[in-house]
Amino acid sequence: MPALDVLARLESALAPIAPAAPAASSIVRDAAVAAIFRIAAGDTLELLMIERASYEGDPWSGHVAFPGGRREPSDAALLDTALRETREELGVDLALDGRVLGALERLNPVSPSLPPLSIAPFVMLLEREAPLVLSDEVAEAFWIPLALLQHPEASSDVEVVLSNGSRRIVRAFVHGRYTIWGLTERIIRDLLSRLS
Repeated sequence: MPALDVLARLESALAPIAPAAPAASSIVRDAAVAAIFRIAAGDTLELLMIERASYEGDPWSGHVAFPGGRREPSDAALLDTALRETREELGVDLALDGRVLGALERLNPVSPSLPPLSIAPFVMLLEREAPLVLSDEVAEAFWIPLALLQHPEASSDVEVVLSNGSRRIVRAFVHGRYTIWGLTERIIRDLLSRLS
């Protein structure tokens, strides 16, 4: 199916962008991420992923993720958070070079050891090629083909090492040396379910 047709199908399956209610509890912080597609060679779709830089005490240190972060007081809406964080982390201005397709369901970390967050994922299309300028928060950025994620054998149970040094078996997508699990895996799974 042509990439634009896939994107149109996805856009119709996403929630419209609407003013989001704040997190249900005052101790839960709002956050947002951007799941960014581009149309690549051969009329295929690719999804932009980042590998977070490693920092002592950061529970997501070294994880593969989408660009994003916590909402700041200057962010009028959670979409603004996703746009700002993408600019800060990757140097990409999606307001100029992209288009918002819609939103996925908000989600929260399931581990009690993680900070209490309510995360709003937004799905976007990068319409013009833009150079990636990585901030100190990002170790690497790479594009992963959507077709690879859609393959029946794309995900499996793998062992990961948590920030506290313990090990756990989790469901994950594996792409070369990258293991995509946790919140990011859940967002990708939601995204893929809307294309099936």
